[in-house]
Amino acid sequence: MRFEVLTREDMIELSRELSRAGIMNKTKEEVEWEVQHFLVIRERYYELVETAERYPFIWDKLEEVRQAFDAILSKWEQGEEKDVEELFDEADINRLVVLTALIEGGYIENGEKLRLIKKPELDELVLELRFSLEDIDDLEEFEREANAGLVAEFTLMKHYYVEVMEIEKELIQKAVDIAEGYVTEESLVDALFVGIAKSVLADVILELAEEKRKKNELIEALLSREPIVVEGRREKINLYFDEEAIEDFLKELQTLGYLKVKGNRIWV
Repeated sequence: MRFEVLTREDMIELSRELSRAGIMNKTKEEVEWEVQHFLVIRERYYELVETAERYPFIWDKLEEVRQAFDAILSKWEQGEEKDVEELFDEADINRLVVLTALIEGGYIENGEKLRLIKKPELDELVLELRFSLEDIDDLEEFEREANAGLVAEFTLMKHYYVEVMEIEKELIQKAVDIAEGYVTEESLVDALFVGIAKSVLADVILELAEEKRKKNELIEALLSREPIVVEGRREKINLYFDEEAIEDFLKELQTLGYLKVKGNRIWV
């Protein structure tokens, strides 16, 4: 299993902590592309309202934009300057939509601080709204009827990982406890389930290897058990695999010293 951390420093520190706890691990850095696709509509607010009559899912976005507009302008007087931090909230992308529209429309002077030149009417504000492709049933119709354009964004990012090379349940749980202070909750949960699945699979393989001394027989017996089901109090894991994946996992178990594979023979 492996944990993803946000920085190289966290990667190094987590690896050190795991090593101090006697948990085998290695670090890995990867450069990865992240691709996102959106359909974009750029119109005045009142035009978007008209479009929303044909596509009701736009209403929710317009309501969020209206709330962001009111929050930004309700306590901002004409001629008054404000810091960006006072107006922008990273958790609310709609505020960025509104601020961008205000700047592009000439309502805000953008310097060291933002100065409100004049208050706009929301209906006249030109907004650029993004929608996930999953929201739309007929993409061609939506592009045509709503005058929408397709936008693809490519982001090149460096990712940092710490891979734990253990299959014993106690060491996996210990690694998860240590990593909790370094990784996101999503990464922690994913790593935990991967660790549990690999531990269970290793136990089944080692049990079969006690009686199946030939690799092809072991793999055949293992495939006949697919999926392997792990049930907890509230969760359930269905473990699927193919022959090539098992071949690689046997090599991993051999590297860790749990078994030996030579040709078609296996020793535990």
